[in-house]
Amino acid sequence: METAIRTRLVEVVVPVHNEQRALGPSIRRLHGYLTRTFPYGFRITIADNASTDDTWSQATELARELPQVRAVHLESKGRGRALRAVWSASEADVVSYMDVDLSTDLDAFLPLVAPLLSGHSDLAIGTRLARTARVVRGPKREFISRSYNLLLRSLLGARFSDAQCGFKALRTEVAQGLLPAVEDEQWFFDTELLLLAERHGLRIHEVPVDWTDDPDSRVDILRTALDDLRGMARVAFSGSPQQLPRGMAKQLPRFAAVGVISTVAYLLLFSSLSNVLPVLVANAIALLTTAVANTAANRRFTFGVTGAAGAMRHQVEGLIAFLVGLVLTTGGLAMLPDGVPHKVELVAVVVANALATLVRFLLLRVWVFNPKRRVSR
Repeated sequence: METAIRTRLVEVVVPVHNEQRALGPSIRRLHGYLTRTFPYGFRITIADNASTDDTWSQATELARELPQVRAVHLESKGRGRALRAVWSASEADVVSYMDVDLSTDLDAFLPLVAPLLSGHSDLAIGTRLARTARVVRGPKREFISRSYNLLLRSLLGARFSDAQCGFKALRTEVAQGLLPAVEDEQWFFDTELLLLAERHGLRIHEVPVDWTDDPDSRVDILRTALDDLRGMARVAFSGSPQQLPRGMAKQLPRFAAVGVISTVAYLLLFSSLSNVLPVLVANAIALLTTAVANTAANRRFTFGVTGAAGAMRHQVEGLIAFLVGLVLTTGGLAMLPDGVPHKVELVAVVVANALATLVRFLLLRVWVFNPKRRVSR
Protein backbone atom coordinates (compact mmCIF):
# COMPACT_ATOMS: atom_id res chain seq x y z
CA MET A 1 0.00 0.00 0.00
CA GLU A 2 2.83 2.40 0.85
CA THR A 3 4.51 1.74 -2.51
CA ALA A 4 1.28 2.41 -4.41
CA ILE A 5 0.76 5.74 -2.67
CA ARG A 6 4.30 6.92 -3.38
CA THR A 7 3.87 6.42 -7.15
CA ARG A 8 1.89 9.65 -7.20
CA LEU A 9 4.16 12.63 -7.87
CA VAL A 10 3.72 16.23 -6.74
CA GLU A 11 6.02 18.91 -8.16
CA VAL A 12 6.70 21.92 -5.94
CA VAL A 13 8.03 24.94 -7.82
CA VAL A 14 9.84 27.66 -5.90
CA PRO A 15 10.26 30.70 -8.20
CA VAL A 16 13.19 32.91 -7.20
CA HIS A 17 14.85 36.12 -8.30
CA ASN A 18 17.93 37.36 -6.43
CA GLU A 19 17.23 35.27 -3.33
CA GLN A 20 20.75 34.16 -2.45
CA ARG A 21 20.24 34.73 1.27
CA ALA A 22 16.92 32.89 1.70
CA LEU A 23 17.28 30.12 -0.91
CA GLY A 24 19.51 27.61 0.90
CA PRO A 25 17.79 27.61 4.31
CA SER A 26 14.31 27.56 2.74
CA ILE A 27 14.95 24.69 0.31
CA ARG A 28 16.63 22.57 2.99
CA ARG A 29 13.73 23.21 5.35
CA LEU A 30 11.17 22.35 2.66
CA HIS A 31 13.05 19.24 1.56
CA GLY A 32 13.43 18.01 5.13
CA TYR A 33 9.75 18.57 5.88
CA LEU A 34 8.52 16.73 2.77
CA THR A 35 10.97 13.86 3.31
CA ARG A 36 9.77 13.33 6.89
CA THR A 37 6.03 13.87 6.54
CA PHE A 38 4.75 13.83 2.95
CA PRO A 39 3.11 10.50 2.00
CA TYR A 40 3.50 10.96 -1.77
CA GLY A 41 6.41 11.27 -4.13
CA PHE A 42 7.66 14.82 -4.57
CA ARG A 43 10.04 16.90 -6.62
CA ILE A 44 11.22 20.40 -5.72
CA THR A 45 12.08 22.62 -8.68
CA ILE A 46 13.94 25.86 -8.07
CA ALA A 47 12.92 28.16 -10.93
CA ASP A 48 15.51 30.92 -11.12
CA ASN A 49 14.20 33.75 -13.28
CA ALA A 50 17.04 36.02 -14.37
CA SER A 51 18.82 36.38 -11.03
CA THR A 52 21.91 38.59 -11.10
CA ASP A 53 23.36 37.54 -7.72
CA ASP A 54 24.56 34.13 -6.50
CA THR A 55 21.09 32.55 -6.58
CA TRP A 56 21.69 30.33 -9.62
CA SER A 57 24.95 28.85 -8.37
CA GLN A 58 23.30 28.11 -5.02
CA ALA A 59 20.36 26.49 -6.82
CA THR A 60 22.61 24.16 -8.79
CA GLU A 61 24.54 23.25 -5.62
CA LEU A 62 21.30 22.41 -3.81
CA ALA A 63 20.24 20.23 -6.76
CA ARG A 64 23.51 18.26 -6.47
CA GLU A 65 23.24 18.00 -2.69
CA LEU A 66 19.58 17.04 -2.17
CA PRO A 67 17.68 14.20 -3.85
CA GLN A 68 14.38 15.17 -5.50
CA VAL A 69 15.64 18.74 -5.98
CA ARG A 70 16.41 20.23 -9.41
CA ALA A 71 17.14 23.71 -10.73
CA VAL A 72 15.84 25.47 -13.85
CA HIS A 73 17.19 28.80 -15.16
CA LEU A 74 15.24 31.35 -17.23
CA GLU A 75 16.88 34.30 -18.96
CA SER A 76 13.86 36.60 -18.42
CA LYS A 77 12.34 37.78 -15.15
CA GLY A 78 8.78 36.99 -14.09
CA ARG A 79 7.14 34.71 -11.56
CA GLY A 80 4.38 33.79 -13.99
CA ARG A 81 6.94 33.10 -16.69
CA ALA A 82 8.84 30.75 -14.38
CA LEU A 83 5.72 28.84 -13.35
CA ARG A 84 4.54 28.54 -16.94
CA ALA A 85 7.90 27.10 -18.06
CA VAL A 86 8.03 24.42 -15.36
CA TRP A 87 4.36 23.49 -15.24
CA SER A 88 4.06 23.20 -19.03
CA ALA A 89 6.78 20.53 -19.13
CA SER A 90 5.88 18.73 -15.89
CA GLU A 91 5.07 15.01 -15.83
CA ALA A 92 3.83 15.08 -12.21
CA ASP A 93 0.26 14.34 -11.21
CA VAL A 94 -0.03 17.68 -9.41
CA VAL A 95 1.96 20.90 -9.88
CA SER A 96 2.20 23.51 -7.17
CA TYR A 97 4.21 26.50 -6.05
CA MET A 98 5.13 28.33 -2.89
CA ASP A 99 7.09 31.49 -2.17
CA VAL A 100 10.74 31.06 -1.24
CA ASP A 101 10.25 32.77 2.13
CA LEU A 102 7.92 29.88 3.19
CA SER A 103 5.61 32.38 4.88
CA THR A 104 2.85 29.77 4.77
CA ASP A 105 3.02 27.05 7.41
CA LEU A 106 4.02 23.83 5.63
CA ASP A 107 1.45 21.78 7.56
CA ALA A 108 -1.11 23.14 5.07
CA PHE A 109 0.61 21.53 2.09
CA LEU A 110 -0.91 18.04 2.36
CA PRO A 111 -4.46 19.45 2.79
CA LEU A 112 -3.72 21.61 -0.28
CA VAL A 113 -2.79 18.78 -2.67
CA ALA A 114 -4.84 15.85 -1.28
CA PRO A 115 -8.16 16.92 -2.93
CA LEU A 116 -6.36 17.17 -6.26
CA LEU A 117 -4.79 13.73 -6.01
CA SER A 118 -8.14 12.23 -5.05
CA GLY A 119 -9.90 13.92 -7.98
CA HIS A 120 -12.20 15.91 -5.72
CA SER A 121 -10.96 19.30 -6.98
CA ASP A 122 -9.12 20.80 -9.95
CA LEU A 123 -7.22 23.62 -8.25
CA ALA A 124 -6.38 24.40 -4.63
CA ILE A 125 -5.31 27.67 -3.04
CA GLY A 126 -4.20 28.76 0.39
CA THR A 127 -6.31 31.55 1.85
CA ARG A 128 -5.28 34.05 4.49
CA LEU A 129 -8.76 35.60 4.59
CA ALA A 130 -10.71 32.67 6.04
CA ARG A 131 -11.91 32.99 9.61
CA THR A 132 -9.78 30.08 10.74
CA ALA A 133 -6.60 31.40 9.11
CA ARG A 134 -3.92 32.82 11.39
CA VAL A 135 -2.08 35.72 9.79
CA VAL A 136 0.68 37.98 11.03
CA ARG A 137 1.34 40.96 8.75
CA GLY A 138 1.38 44.76 8.75
CA PRO A 139 -1.67 46.97 8.18
CA LYS A 140 -0.44 48.11 4.74
CA ARG A 141 -0.34 44.61 3.28
CA GLU A 142 -3.59 43.66 5.03
CA PHE A 143 -5.37 46.69 3.56
CA ILE A 144 -4.03 46.13 0.03
CA SER A 145 -4.81 42.41 0.05
CA ARG A 146 -8.38 42.79 1.27
CA SER A 147 -9.05 45.68 -1.12
CA TYR A 148 -7.69 43.74 -4.08
CA ASN A 149 -9.75 40.65 -3.39
CA LEU A 150 -12.86 42.80 -2.79
CA LEU A 151 -12.40 44.32 -6.24
CA LEU A 152 -12.02 40.88 -7.82
CA ARG A 153 -15.28 39.73 -6.27
CA SER A 154 -17.17 42.96 -7.02
CA LEU A 155 -16.00 43.73 -10.56
CA LEU A 156 -15.06 40.34 -12.00
CA GLY A 157 -17.40 38.10 -10.03
CA ALA A 158 -14.60 36.03 -8.48
CA ARG A 159 -15.75 33.53 -5.88
CA PHE A 160 -12.34 32.57 -4.48
CA SER A 161 -11.27 34.51 -1.40
CA ASP A 162 -7.50 35.08 -1.71
CA ALA A 163 -5.93 35.45 -5.14
CA GLN A 164 -2.48 36.56 -4.00
CA CYS A 165 -1.44 33.92 -1.47
CA GLY A 166 1.76 32.30 -2.77
CA PHE A 167 0.59 28.78 -2.02
CA LYS A 168 -1.31 27.08 -4.85
CA ALA A 169 -1.65 23.72 -6.59
CA LEU A 170 -3.35 22.35 -9.71
CA ARG A 171 -3.86 18.99 -11.32
CA THR A 172 -1.24 18.98 -14.05
CA GLU A 173 -3.63 18.36 -16.94
CA VAL A 174 -5.75 21.29 -15.72
CA ALA A 175 -2.72 23.59 -15.50
CA GLN A 176 -1.50 22.62 -18.95
CA GLY A 177 -4.97 23.14 -20.39
CA LEU A 178 -5.32 26.65 -18.94
CA LEU A 179 -1.79 27.98 -19.44
CA PRO A 180 -2.09 28.83 -23.18
CA ALA A 181 -4.93 31.25 -22.36
CA VAL A 182 -3.05 33.07 -19.57
CA GLU A 183 -1.37 36.23 -20.88
CA ASP A 184 0.36 37.65 -17.79
CA GLU A 185 3.94 36.61 -16.99
CA GLN A 186 4.37 38.48 -13.71
CA TRP A 187 2.40 38.77 -10.44
CA PHE A 188 -1.09 38.79 -11.98
CA PHE A 189 -0.43 35.36 -13.49
CA ASP A 190 -2.12 33.24 -10.83
CA THR A 191 -5.09 35.64 -10.46
CA GLU A 192 -5.73 35.34 -14.19
CA LEU A 193 -5.35 31.56 -13.95
CA LEU A 194 -7.98 31.39 -11.21
CA LEU A 195 -10.39 33.64 -13.12
CA LEU A 196 -10.04 31.41 -16.18
CA ALA A 197 -10.62 28.32 -14.05
CA GLU A 198 -13.86 29.74 -12.65
CA ARG A 199 -14.97 30.79 -16.12
CA HIS A 200 -14.60 27.16 -17.22
CA GLY A 201 -16.48 25.82 -14.22
CA LEU A 202 -13.51 24.13 -12.57
CA ARG A 203 -13.56 23.28 -8.87
CA ILE A 204 -11.33 25.40 -6.61
CA HIS A 205 -10.57 24.09 -3.13
CA GLU A 206 -9.53 26.60 -0.45
CA VAL A 207 -7.33 25.81 2.54
CA PRO A 208 -7.09 28.27 5.48
CA VAL A 209 -3.42 28.79 6.25
CA ASP A 210 -1.18 30.11 9.01
CA TRP A 211 0.87 32.84 7.39
CA THR A 212 3.62 35.13 8.70
CA ASP A 213 4.73 38.14 6.69
CA ASP A 214 8.37 38.17 5.58
CA PRO A 215 9.84 41.55 6.62
CA ASP A 216 12.58 41.12 3.98
CA SER A 217 10.13 40.60 1.10
CA ARG A 218 11.46 41.87 -2.26
CA VAL A 219 7.99 42.59 -3.64
CA ASP A 220 7.49 46.20 -4.79
CA ILE A 221 4.02 46.75 -3.36
CA LEU A 222 3.12 49.87 -5.35
CA ARG A 223 4.35 48.49 -8.68
CA THR A 224 2.64 45.15 -8.08
CA ALA A 225 -0.62 46.92 -7.22
CA LEU A 226 -0.47 48.92 -10.46
CA ASP A 227 0.28 45.77 -12.47
CA ASP A 228 -2.61 43.94 -10.82
CA LEU A 229 -5.03 46.79 -11.57
CA ARG A 230 -3.93 46.80 -15.21
CA GLY A 231 -4.41 43.03 -15.32
CA MET A 232 -7.91 43.32 -13.87
CA ALA A 233 -8.81 45.98 -16.44
CA ARG A 234 -7.49 43.81 -19.29
CA VAL A 235 -9.46 40.76 -18.14
CA ALA A 236 -12.62 42.84 -17.59
CA PHE A 237 -12.49 44.43 -21.05
CA SER A 238 -11.54 41.19 -22.81
CA GLY A 239 -14.64 39.42 -21.48
CA SER A 240 -17.57 39.01 -23.84
CA PRO A 241 -20.85 40.81 -23.09
CA GLN A 242 -22.34 37.50 -21.93
CA GLN A 243 -19.64 37.26 -19.25
CA LEU A 244 -20.36 40.72 -17.82
CA PRO A 245 -23.50 42.00 -16.10
CA ARG A 246 -26.05 43.49 -18.47
CA GLY A 247 -25.04 46.90 -19.77
CA MET A 248 -21.57 46.82 -18.20
CA ALA A 249 -19.79 46.08 -21.47
CA LYS A 250 -20.81 49.51 -22.81
CA GLN A 251 -20.56 51.37 -19.52
CA LEU A 252 -17.01 50.28 -18.61
CA PRO A 253 -15.22 51.88 -21.60
CA ARG A 254 -17.12 55.14 -21.14
CA PHE A 255 -16.47 55.16 -17.42
CA ALA A 256 -12.80 54.42 -18.07
CA ALA A 257 -12.53 57.34 -20.51
CA VAL A 258 -14.11 59.72 -18.01
CA GLY A 259 -11.85 58.25 -15.32
CA VAL A 260 -8.68 58.83 -17.34
CA ILE A 261 -9.56 62.48 -17.90
CA SER A 262 -10.52 62.90 -14.24
CA THR A 263 -7.30 61.24 -13.06
CA VAL A 264 -5.15 63.51 -15.23
CA ALA A 265 -7.00 66.55 -13.94
CA TYR A 266 -6.67 65.29 -10.37
CA LEU A 267 -2.92 64.71 -10.70
CA LEU A 268 -2.33 68.15 -12.22
CA LEU A 269 -4.38 69.83 -9.51
CA PHE A 270 -2.83 67.78 -6.70
CA SER A 271 0.68 68.42 -7.98
CA SER A 272 0.07 72.17 -8.15
CA LEU A 273 -1.66 72.48 -4.78
CA SER A 274 0.87 70.29 -2.94
CA ASN A 275 3.52 72.92 -3.64
CA VAL A 276 1.66 75.50 -1.54
CA LEU A 277 -0.55 73.46 0.81
CA PRO A 278 -0.03 70.46 3.13
CA VAL A 279 -0.15 67.27 1.08
CA LEU A 280 -3.32 65.90 2.76
CA VAL A 281 -5.18 69.20 2.25
CA ALA A 282 -4.06 69.36 -1.39
CA ASN A 283 -5.28 65.78 -1.88
CA ALA A 284 -8.72 66.52 -0.41
CA ILE A 285 -9.27 69.67 -2.51
CA ALA A 286 -8.10 68.02 -5.74
CA LEU A 287 -10.25 64.96 -5.13
CA LEU A 288 -13.39 66.94 -4.26
CA THR A 289 -13.09 69.16 -7.31
CA THR A 290 -12.62 66.31 -9.75
CA ALA A 291 -15.27 64.18 -8.01
CA VAL A 292 -17.99 66.74 -8.79
CA ALA A 293 -16.95 66.92 -12.44
CA ASN A 294 -16.61 63.13 -12.63
CA THR A 295 -20.14 62.53 -11.31
CA ALA A 296 -21.61 65.01 -13.81
CA ALA A 297 -19.74 63.45 -16.73
CA ASN A 298 -20.65 59.87 -15.80
CA ARG A 299 -24.26 60.90 -15.27
CA ARG A 300 -24.49 62.07 -18.87
CA PHE A 301 -22.08 59.91 -20.87
CA THR A 302 -21.77 56.61 -18.97
CA PHE A 303 -25.26 56.06 -17.60
CA GLY A 304 -27.28 58.19 -20.06
CA VAL A 305 -29.11 60.33 -17.51
CA THR A 306 -30.16 63.70 -18.95
CA GLY A 307 -32.14 66.64 -17.64
CA ALA A 308 -32.00 68.49 -14.35
CA ALA A 309 -34.21 66.07 -12.42
CA GLY A 310 -32.24 64.38 -9.66
CA ALA A 311 -28.96 66.12 -10.56
CA MET A 312 -28.43 67.55 -7.08
CA ARG A 313 -29.28 64.23 -5.42
CA HIS A 314 -26.81 62.46 -7.69
CA GLN A 315 -24.07 64.87 -6.67
CA VAL A 316 -24.84 64.43 -2.98
CA GLU A 317 -24.81 60.66 -3.31
CA GLY A 318 -21.66 60.89 -5.42
CA LEU A 319 -19.96 62.51 -2.44
CA ILE A 320 -20.11 59.16 -0.67
CA ALA A 321 -17.87 57.77 -3.41
CA PHE A 322 -15.70 60.84 -2.87
CA LEU A 323 -15.37 59.98 0.82
CA VAL A 324 -14.32 56.44 -0.13
CA GLY A 325 -11.65 57.91 -2.39
CA LEU A 326 -10.55 60.34 0.29
CA VAL A 327 -10.13 57.54 2.84
CA LEU A 328 -8.17 55.37 0.38
CA THR A 329 -5.85 58.10 -0.90
CA THR A 330 -5.32 59.63 2.55
CA GLY A 331 -4.57 56.17 3.92
CA GLY A 332 -2.10 55.55 1.11
CA LEU A 333 -0.30 58.81 1.85
CA ALA A 334 -0.35 58.27 5.61
CA MET A 335 1.39 54.88 5.21
CA LEU A 336 4.34 56.48 3.42
CA PRO A 337 7.41 57.25 5.54
CA ASP A 338 8.35 60.87 6.11
CA GLY A 339 10.54 62.54 3.53
CA VAL A 340 9.74 60.32 0.55
CA PRO A 341 10.21 61.91 -2.91
CA HIS A 342 7.23 63.65 -4.48
CA LYS A 343 7.07 61.05 -7.28
CA VAL A 344 6.53 58.35 -4.65
CA GLU A 345 3.59 60.33 -3.28
CA LEU A 346 2.18 60.52 -6.79
CA VAL A 347 2.48 56.75 -7.30
CA ALA A 348 0.77 56.14 -3.96
CA VAL A 349 -2.19 58.34 -4.78
CA VAL A 350 -2.47 56.85 -8.29
CA VAL A 351 -2.77 53.33 -6.83
CA ALA A 352 -5.26 54.42 -4.18
CA ASN A 353 -7.21 56.55 -6.64
CA ALA A 354 -7.45 53.64 -9.09
CA LEU A 355 -8.91 51.51 -6.32
CA ALA A 356 -11.30 54.32 -5.38
CA THR A 357 -12.31 54.67 -9.06
CA LEU A 358 -13.36 51.02 -9.27
CA VAL A 359 -15.34 51.31 -6.05
CA ARG A 360 -16.91 54.49 -7.44
CA PHE A 361 -18.06 52.68 -10.57
CA LEU A 362 -19.83 50.06 -8.47
CA LEU A 363 -21.56 52.70 -6.35
CA LEU A 364 -22.67 54.70 -9.39
CA ARG A 365 -23.89 51.61 -11.23
CA VAL A 366 -25.76 49.76 -8.50
CA TRP A 367 -26.94 52.75 -6.43
CA VAL A 368 -26.74 56.33 -7.72
CA PHE A 369 -27.73 55.71 -11.36
CA ASN A 370 -29.51 52.38 -10.95
CA PRO A 371 -32.36 52.40 -13.53
CA LYS A 372 -34.74 50.52 -11.25
CA ARG A 373 -34.14 53.05 -8.51
CA ARG A 374 -34.83 55.94 -10.90
CA VAL A 375 -38.08 54.36 -12.10
CA SER A 376 -39.25 53.71 -8.55
CA ARG A 377 -38.90 57.40 -7.80
